[in-house]
Amino acid sequence: MSWQDYVDNQLLASQCVTKACIAGHDGNIWAQSNGFEGVSSPSPFTPSPKTAPVTKEELAKLISGFDQQDQLTGNGVTLAGQRYIYLSGTDRVVRAKLGRSGVHCMKTTQASTADRLHTVIVSIYEDPVQPQQAASVVEKLGDYLITCGY
Repeated sequence: MSWQDYVDNQLLASQCVTKACIAGHDGNIWAQSNGFEGVSSPSPFTPSPKTAPVTKEELAKLISGFDQQDQLTGNGVTLAGQRYIYLSGTDRVVRAKLGRSGVHCMKTTQASTADRLHTVIVSIYEDPVQPQQAASVVEKLGDYLITCGY
């Protein structure tokens, strides 16, 4: 399965996740849903909401927050230009919320000859999906990837 297949067929197909991406330890995006790459207005004469893409810098800050949660407590979690309020986390999971949507992220590890590299699953869910539903989908995929050596 490709990384894009994991996003499309495991996360989005669950209907518990609205937007998602899988990134490497350095913030480079390996796969992402349509909601994370940004949407521009079709014409300058027809304004439509512009969605910012999720950026490498945002993901790098999120990834460093797994180990330094005080950064997330003070600054929140920013994804695709939207700042979410940090709720809680561990060295493997980060949870954040803003209004009727929330964020659930899980860090896995990828074996490397030099050291262990992080792989991060990032998801956004929206009402009426409950946080535990999104958490279950994301963490099941994360646990599966861990058993596969990622």
